[in-house]
Amino acid sequence: MKKNLILKIFEGFSIQRWNDLIRPFELVEMDKAGEKMVLAYIIGKFEENKGEIIDWHWMIYASLFDLLRKIALCDIKAPVQQMLKKEFPEEYLRLNEWVLNQYSNLMDEKLFSEFSDYVYSKSGTKTIPDDLKKTVRVYEAAHKFATIRELEMISVVNEKERLADIKTELEEQIQPYLEFEGLQKLITHQKAFKFLLKIEQLRFQTRWNQTPRIPATSVLGHCFYVAIMTLLLGRESNPKMCRQRVINNFFSALFHDLPESVTRDIISPVKQATDDLPNIVKKIENEIVSKELVPLMENFFVNQIIYYTSDEFSNRIQNEMGIIQIVSYDELNEKYNDEKFQPIDGKLVRICDHLSALMEASISINHGITSEHLEVGLEATVNHYKKNQVINGINVYDFFNKIITS
Repeated sequence: MKKNLILKIFEGFSIQRWNDLIRPFELVEMDKAGEKMVLAYIIGKFEENKGEIIDWHWMIYASLFDLLRKIALCDIKAPVQQMLKKEFPEEYLRLNEWVLNQYSNLMDEKLFSEFSDYVYSKSGTKTIPDDLKKTVRVYEAAHKFATIRELEMISVVNEKERLADIKTELEEQIQPYLEFEGLQKLITHQKAFKFLLKIEQLRFQTRWNQTPRIPATSVLGHCFYVAIMTLLLGRESNPKMCRQRVINNFFSALFHDLPESVTRDIISPVKQATDDLPNIVKKIENEIVSKELVPLMENFFVNQIIYYTSDEFSNRIQNEMGIIQIVSYDELNEKYNDEKFQPIDGKLVRICDHLSALMEASISINHGITSEHLEVGLEATVNHYKKNQVINGINVYDFFNKIITS
């Protein structure tokens, strides 16, 4: 995977949202993308529970492509883009072609082709298949409600007059999606909304909170970045992964720090202060999650989220009895690369978790904002892996060194 693409995606942490209004906390694009996918998961699971088919594979790639598009067009507000699409379709098409050109040298041919198809479908020049329309609408509903949630969060510090027109417009935009049960539960502040509130706390928690850093990153934004890196690195290390494995890897990464919504981010040096402390912290996290988070989850997705967050950095499967089994990477590829085993590359998620930490530290240092914490953390992240050690098909030591030296 090209370093320039990794860096380009990281720019999502620097794109400020609602920067023409008073903001009680940092609102950045990466956090919005993360919350949108949490919402898509909740709304989509309600639809699946009713027997609808949701194409999660399409949705996770849509989240990547939308972020890339947003990074390229960060200076053009959404209402302006909507007016361009409606009133100046030819210019809107040229604008999308310009977006694609920004990434033509950063992607392999297959990924760029998928990105192009998505951009052209968004612009209206490519028809969306009928069997995908439900998934697209769930994804759009999540996008709209994620924006509404941001508006609600900043409304406490902005005069009503500043927000009145925006509020009216967003309420109109969400109307076509009110048939979704999950969205109804969220809007009426039922259990699903309380679960969302817990996850939203990850937007307020700053990583590396013992040291100044540019850009600052939240735990939720970090989780989404890890999910995207898991998606991209996984397709390169093993393009033969079954679709469900790709989906499981993405959502395992997205939810991998979910316990921190109730325990807060315990920094690595503290977790590793004693030999037994990591296991003790994990046990305490599991107990708190069971007490405070599990009761807020719907019964039709609670077991899946527990599976995603249990032994989150281990390669694993789930047998027909629902029992989690730790397996090797070779076993994942040769015996369990099938939907019925619900395979997860937990070690790949861990690599991408470390990759995110590597980027957070190295980019800040390169900006001239450094500290002993960042320098020690950067070195420890690279040296966590041995030379020539291959994990889930990746020589991590070489990969990380190329990123920080090239």
